[in-house]
Amino acid sequence: MSGSKWIRQFHRWMAVFFTVTVLATVVALAQKDPVVWVSYVPLLPLGLLFFTGLYLFTLPYLIKRRSATGGRPD
Repeated sequence: MSGSKWIRQFHRWMAVFFTVTVLATVVALAQKDPVVWVSYVPLLPLGLLFFTGLYLFTLPYLIKRRSATGGRPD
């Protein structure tokens, strides 16, 4: 599996994991005595989603730039 396909697959699984952590946070904070630290749990997958999404967003521009330079590195 190439690097970009691996990152795309990782990004998809992080989206699922992020959704699960948000739902668990909503349930945990709806309790009578909520545990406040649980609200920080979704931040890790959110950060990973941000960086992988940023890479996936810039990937078409990087490919276009590489093909314009003839495949040579900058």
